[in-house]
Amino acid sequence: MLRLENISVKYGNAILALEDVSINVEEKSIVGLFGSNGAGKTTVLRAISGLLRSEEGAITNGSIKYKNAELQKKRAEDIVRMGIIQVIEGRRIFGNLTVYENLMAGAHIRKNIDSVKKDIDLVVGEYFPRLKELSHQISGYLSGGEQQMLVIARALMAKPSLMLLDEPSMGLAPMIVSSILKIISQIRNKEEKSILLVEQNVKAGLSICDYGYVLENGRIALEGSRGELSNIEELRKHYL
Repeated sequence: MLRLENISVKYGNAILALEDVSINVEEKSIVGLFGSNGAGKTTVLRAISGLLRSEEGAITNGSIKYKNAELQKKRAEDIVRMGIIQVIEGRRIFGNLTVYENLMAGAHIRKNIDSVKKDIDLVVGEYFPRLKELSHQISGYLSGGEQQMLVIARALMAKPSLMLLDEPSMGLAPMIVSSILKIISQIRNKEEKSILLVEQNVKAGLSICDYGYVLENGRIALEGSRGELSNIEELRKHYL
């Protein structure tokens, strides 16, 4: 579904953030992208979603193909319409809007309002019943875990084929992390979505991934299936 081939990225035409990075995301799979802070994980997602320009970044080499269409020269809004949604780290909600209004905003590219409203009921009913209870609550007052549920639910409202999830476990208690990851796995299974999951929490991320990559200083240092990565001594020593 998605293939990055030898991608290199620079910021401000000076700082080399990624060098010769190649990643594959198969259809209906969860692929993990792991590494320490500053390794380049978020830059990979920005390169895919078209958000590099907003950070004065540029792809200087390589190609990104989504269902055989090249993405590197497309605008972010066009990439969204192709079915790729990035859930940005830090739980970027519209804090002055209600939960329901945030979910409606997630469906801004869709035309049929009646089907959008039905999908809100389906999404919160199937995966996020807590949000149904809070539908008229101002979202800025939600807990961290509830806000993380909201940004994932809002992304689902756009009906993406590929979801890019950036650090969904950040700043959350272990029990909440476990719940969020379980929901992500259910979304892949029931909605048949493809997911590229960026995580510093390698142990948590590996628990639901089919395949994974480890970034170090902007380059792929390790890759393999969940079982293979779990048994690599170097990965266990530094990340587990």
